[in-house]
Amino acid sequence: MSTDPYHSLVTHLASCTDSADIEALLTALLTDKEQHEIANRIRIFDLLARGVTQREISEQLGVGIATVSRGAKAMHTHDVSALLMTHQQNA
Repeated sequence: MSTDPYHSLVTHLASCTDSADIEALLTALLTDKEQHEIANRIRIFDLLARGVTQREISEQLGVGIATVSRGAKAMHTHDVSALLMTHQQNA
């Protein structure tokens, strides 16, 4: 029987109770560039929620306008409010 690796990852992350374990796993799975891109996506969500324009976000983060537009589309498609609350509490 085949298992979906992505589902396995989600299940494993959901079962983790220690953020250090999650960080170690993500460090093993993601390159430095991928980690940076994920962090930028979260920054994009945050800045959009604060009313910053897409062009300003592009300039501030040094990413293309298409990257910001994809982030905006993802933010409107998915509920990221819990992630943003966590991000803002840690800021």
